[in-house]
Amino acid sequence: MSVISERRARERAHRHQLIITAARELAEAEGWEAVTTRRLAERVEYSQPVLYSHFNGKDAIVSAVAVDGFGELAAHLSRARQAAPEPGGALRAVCRAYLAFATERPALYQAMFMLPTDLKFASAETPPPLRAAFDALADCFPPDDERRELFAEVVWSALHGMAVLSDSGRIPPEGQEERLDILIAGIAGAE
Repeated sequence: MSVISERRARERAHRHQLIITAARELAEAEGWEAVTTRRLAERVEYSQPVLYSHFNGKDAIVSAVAVDGFGELAAHLSRARQAAPEPGGALRAVCRAYLAFATERPALYQAMFMLPTDLKFASAETPPPLRAAFDALADCFPPDDERRELFAEVVWSALHGMAVLSDSGRIPPEGQEERLDILIAGIAGAE
């Protein structure tokens, strides 16, 4: 690759990330309804056709934000897992980290789990950051347990339910630890 081609590739990658970052910041400040290609073009100081040269519309931008979010979630869960190496403590630490992530980054969490995307889970086309986030949860279970991924799916589903119901005010936040106790006891009892 020539020096000019390399520079253009770097500039394109920079613009791509600039659009993703701007979308996320706008969503965090004003909600996903405020994220339009026109607003993004103004924010990143490029024309709408430049945005469309990177993304096929808002859903593609949301997908890109979600992939970035899964990378962050994977790192967040892995740090929690490493800080609590004993099996029971690791699951609790990862569950707490997951719920904290959802609470602290509501717009990002919406992009990852609630807005339309073309992201595939549990398939050959699953992007590596999605798989890494799931693996961080699955790693809380014994590697030789053939049901470890099923346990991880059940825990993830329960955590997602808790995050969404808590965020919407449908369940009170003060019961969070007791919910985690029930979830962990139920899963530990099934092992």
